[in-house]
Amino acid sequence: MDIEDLQTFVAVADAGGVSAAARRLGVSKSIVSRRLFRVEAELGVQLLARTTRGAALTEAGLTFRDHAARASAEIDSARERILPTGELCGRLRVAMPLTFGPTHFAPVLADMAQQHPQLHIHTSYSDRFVDLIAEGFDCAIRVGYLQDSNLIAKRIGPIYGKLVASPGYIEAHGSPETPEQVVDHPAVMQGTEAWQFLDGDKIVTVQPQGRFKADNATALAAAAAAGLGIAWLPDCITHDYVASGALVPVMTRYPPPSAGAYVVRPPGQHPARKVRVLIEMLTEYFARHPDVWGLGR
Repeated sequence: MDIEDLQTFVAVADAGGVSAAARRLGVSKSIVSRRLFRVEAELGVQLLARTTRGAALTEAGLTFRDHAARASAEIDSARERILPTGELCGRLRVAMPLTFGPTHFAPVLADMAQQHPQLHIHTSYSDRFVDLIAEGFDCAIRVGYLQDSNLIAKRIGPIYGKLVASPGYIEAHGSPETPEQVVDHPAVMQGTEAWQFLDGDKIVTVQPQGRFKADNATALAAAAAAGLGIAWLPDCITHDYVASGALVPVMTRYPPPSAGAYVVRPPGQHPARKVRVLIEMLTEYFARHPDVWGLGR
């Protein structure tokens, strides 16, 4: 049985349909359909029930999917082990934040592609939290404080930030002096996140409230500079605003604890080697270039 046919079946099973799997694999729907036909013909059973909404796994398909996924992973691992000089091959799908991805992470992916010409890298840039398993990503890069999940995370570097507001806002409304006063001010924020601050060795968590929300840190910085409220933002986003005086650090006696940049991947005993190499390259890059987050500028 052809390994590409197996991998295609797994992609269709996980994506829930031929069209979604074709987009994920970067091939035509007709190619996906032919590969599925060959797998079912080889096994002599129906693995997928086609519906108007896509495809659903039959009982046989549910059983075979896990075996096919394990076999595909083992073949990929074997290929990587026998390639000369540690060459990587296959496809790496990465989800990256739109705020930092093109500027902070894309150069590392470009370097990775240059070093491994047999590796196909597909990157999706979005500030939403993608479902790695349902959408077929090998890993994602996330920035900030990680939410609890079943994903496995590896920290690749620290991120420092501060609470800021515009001079106009401070003149009109004042600024919080303690973490408890944060809730008295409108927040410019991502959604319903909590903010943390250091009071000596103790971490104080507050739940800010605000009417202006966005999933992009650059948009939040612009809103804070316009006087819409206070904002917790990374230094690399606010550096130019603070340097020009458009934003002012507030409540500096209670700095936020450092956040982090992480590579997260679906749960599994061993990460794919291509994911491990990406983690190593990102960790090394940020260790050599701490100023990339705006520190020390």
